[in-house]
Amino acid sequence: METKKYRSRFEKELDELHSNLIKLGRLAEEAIDRSVTALITQDASLAEAVISADKSINSLSNQIESEALNILLRQQPVAGDLRTISTALKMVTDLERIGDQAEDICTIVLHLIDENYVPQGKWIIIPKMARLAKDMVNLCVESFIKQDIAIAKKVIEMDDEMDALFVKLRDEMIELLQRQPQYANQAIYLMMVVKYLEKIGDHAENIADWVISWITGEKKSRKT
Repeated sequence: METKKYRSRFEKELDELHSNLIKLGRLAEEAIDRSVTALITQDASLAEAVISADKSINSLSNQIESEALNILLRQQPVAGDLRTISTALKMVTDLERIGDQAEDICTIVLHLIDENYVPQGKWIIIPKMARLAKDMVNLCVESFIKQDIAIAKKVIEMDDEMDALFVKLRDEMIELLQRQPQYANQAIYLMMVVKYLEKIGDHAENIADWVISWITGEKKSRKT
């Protein structure tokens, strides 16, 4: 009877943890979307709003970590439950860093306001990278909630596409620097933006790796 009561309480608290992880993932997706929108539209107000909203991501990250640690202390979970909580804590770290990357993009936007922008045809890849990053974040959280290795592996495959887009735009910016040096500052900033997006992909891949490791018990290397 006591064991059944423990499982019921634990599962309820784990459901709450899952709900907050989904919410954190949604906030991270929104931050990616809004940061790139601010870049494209040169919207300083939106960029500042994203920077300010990162406090909410940090606050929710801290809340989830506190909830997870409280479960560990109060419920004294068995080995399988312990792996679940440990994976959730690792995910929070990556999701919080994704929010930081979106904030970094908006900091660049504020530097670029009123600058002579690189012609948009030269960086149309950026919105595509942002959409891919959002999808990866969405799917990596889904893979955890559903305990679905196939979804996690899909995220890892998507990171190859993200890396290819990064290389493509990097090469285009280098070519632009050589042919049209008047865009030097802007090209460098845009290369930083795509690097941040590429890092977001790495964090999503990290989460997918954590999920696979959690389900299979096999250790995975981590990107930083």
